[in-house]
Amino acid sequence: MISMRETVRSGPRPVARILSLVANAGDDDRTLGLRRTPRFRTRDKAGQTGHAERVLGPKVGSCRHNSLWRTCQLRDRHPIRARVSRPSRKFGLLTPCFRFRLLLPVAMATGRLGVGETLGALNTALGPGDPVWFKETRARHLRARDFLAPRPALQARFGDGQVPERVIRAVAGLQGPGVAPVMRCAPTPAGLALQLQRPAVFERVLGAVPAYAVPAVPAAPGPRVLLHCPALRGAPGSLRLSRLRAVLVADHLARALRAHGVRVRLVPAVRDPHMPTFLQQLRVDWPAASESAATEALRSRALAELGPAREGGALAPGVLGTVSLKEVLQERGRAAGYDPKLDKCLVTEDQLSVLAELQEAVSQWPQASPPGLAAAPHASADVCMVVHVVSCEEEFQQQKLDLLWWKLDDQAPLTQKHLVCGPVKVTGTPSKLTAPEYYEFRHTQVCKASALKHGRDLVQDPAWTEIFSILSAATIKFEMLSTAPQSQLLLALADSSISTKGTRSGTFVMYNCARLATLFEGYKHSTEQGLYPTFPPVSSLDFSLLQDEGEWLLLFNGVLPFPDLLGQTAALACAASGLHVTARTETMCKFLVQLSMDFSSYYNRVHILGEPRPHLFGQMFARLQLLRAVREVLHTGLATLGLPPLSHI
Repeated sequence: MISMRETVRSGPRPVARILSLVANAGDDDRTLGLRRTPRFRTRDKAGQTGHAERVLGPKVGSCRHNSLWRTCQLRDRHPIRARVSRPSRKFGLLTPCFRFRLLLPVAMATGRLGVGETLGALNTALGPGDPVWFKETRARHLRARDFLAPRPALQARFGDGQVPERVIRAVAGLQGPGVAPVMRCAPTPAGLALQLQRPAVFERVLGAVPAYAVPAVPAAPGPRVLLHCPALRGAPGSLRLSRLRAVLVADHLARALRAHGVRVRLVPAVRDPHMPTFLQQLRVDWPAASESAATEALRSRALAELGPAREGGALAPGVLGTVSLKEVLQERGRAAGYDPKLDKCLVTEDQLSVLAELQEAVSQWPQASPPGLAAAPHASADVCMVVHVVSCEEEFQQQKLDLLWWKLDDQAPLTQKHLVCGPVKVTGTPSKLTAPEYYEFRHTQVCKASALKHGRDLVQDPAWTEIFSILSAATIKFEMLSTAPQSQLLLALADSSISTKGTRSGTFVMYNCARLATLFEGYKHSTEQGLYPTFPPVSSLDFSLLQDEGEWLLLFNGVLPFPDLLGQTAALACAASGLHVTARTETMCKFLVQLSMDFSSYYNRVHILGEPRPHLFGQMFARLQLLRAVREVLHTGLATLGLPPLSHI
């Protein structure tokens, strides 16, 4: 998914960008949707009204309205679908937020339950107005309710805060595709509380586990995205930690986009002979170079545009001269937010080589569609967006390169965005680490921790070599990706960050993944010994036996919302005409850590493989099916990070 984000605070100005975005959408069947990215464990107040209808003005031909979506049909254009998110209460601000997202065409609904579908039906049942319902996530609230419409929001909706009885009956009787079955809905001091039919939800979800471990399947190829990571043009020793962060963000983003049917191409192809080995250690999948792209056409164009490089002096080796970027800066760059100081550029052979590779990557895109996907119905749908994933130190030079590309190549993509990764500050070391030094530092810590636990050095044991490598990569990826990429990252190098008992590390997630593998291996071994019967058909399981609150926490916070979370990791949010783009690459790491914490708490408290007595088998099988779903979600989440699951640690 490619997301176009616009935050509406006041006035009609942002909507003009919306109209411009839709007007340029082309003739293909596209819908610009607005989707709120959930914030974990926050509550929002309602009562705020979005600006979409009242500022679109005479260009709007028709408008369909409900409490979740506002769909405005522009005359002779495509519809805008805008979902008005609940305003944030953070810092006491009540600000409606509009996020515009280019929705990929998807296949028919899978029949799975969805948090978004349930929230949509709940808000529609309350009648016209802004969304007021939210999903509970905290264990203490889930003891009594699963969804809540807060009392202040109901007072804003109904005046006296008394919800009509007919509305309560409508909510209690909700049905529809993807809507979870409701058990009860009743007024409480906190608001209108709703609880689901939990055995039925367990049965629906755990009876179709594979459907909840994958994103929605695209029915046609998505847009093309060229991910460019300039940090990979050098040797591993030249990678500072801020540049390593950009590499890991680009790799994770590429995996997430491809899972949603977006056709992704990675640039540059690495040429340093040591870089592929280093990237393999980090479980980063990046292409290697076979030959250099031709630069003759760009060189000829550059020579025609050249001015004097410097007065009265000879050009340095590899420098061709100076090109004025003032015209292209005025035409495209200034409105997008490029630095106004970029009026001149010293053209070098290295720059032309970079531009030639980008030019070739855009023009010689593989024509074959991904397996199982139909060809794009319209040529206009096959638009390429270039996303430069850069560290904050590299951004200025990349802006200069963007403008130079537009200057020298008339076919350069019109859409170039920058995903800028914030700086990395390291505590505990006086010197600046390079990426290989950082990896070796973490690898040594992992080996040392294992030696302390097992009482012997396992570094030379071939069976443990791969495990140590995976744990080192997991530690680094969770450290680098658990913070929003545009924010500053504070990196602590203490040994505690690689402990399997710490609840914030990649090692902790891998440890719990291994615990799940050990559990199922133990069940398999006991079955072979005749202690337990073989696993029965899932349709015969009695999920009403899942009564522990930890079991509902794993399903409701872990398995059920996972398809929506996969969509968030593949979202690129940007203003329609702005330079910068943001990505929520931290979402997956945070989710996996929280899921591991919930599983660890449950697993330490509940004995899954009980005594081999027939009257206990029903509950054991239901619990195993739940943990099978948790295992699938963990494995899928780790795959988006390029990390294989471990069977033991």
